[in-house]
Amino acid sequence: MSTDTPLAAIHRYIEAFNAGDAAAMAATFTDQGSILDGMAPHSWQGPSAATDWYRDVLAEGERHGASGYAVTLDEPLHDDVTGDAAYVVVPATMTFDVRGTRVNQVGASFTVALSRSPGGWRISAWAWSKGRQ
Repeated sequence: MSTDTPLAAIHRYIEAFNAGDAAAMAATFTDQGSILDGMAPHSWQGPSAATDWYRDVLAEGERHGASGYAVTLDEPLHDDVTGDAAYVVVPATMTFDVRGTRVNQVGASFTVALSRSPGGWRISAWAWSKGRQ
């Protein structure tokens, strides 16, 4: 998928997450990317933010018996582009297994800031707001 729109870049990131491809997730980020998440340590920054965050997701999942993560996105609530900057808020659902039981976390929000580079749109920062189970 191309990254000629902010939403396309976000979908590319989510597709990589759903495939468990940390390198492809990292490829969607700027060098100074930032992640804010409900999971400790809550903040990841810099060139390895995406891969460090994913490593921590897998470790946290192992501690709690969770696996099989998948995110689906709905239509954006905000999809604002100003020059080379974009702000997108997308309702999301995360599904995963916890010790063999499927969990659906509905009502989450995926908030993403992006910047346009010569290679297309890249994620500058994202924040995940948990939904309910």
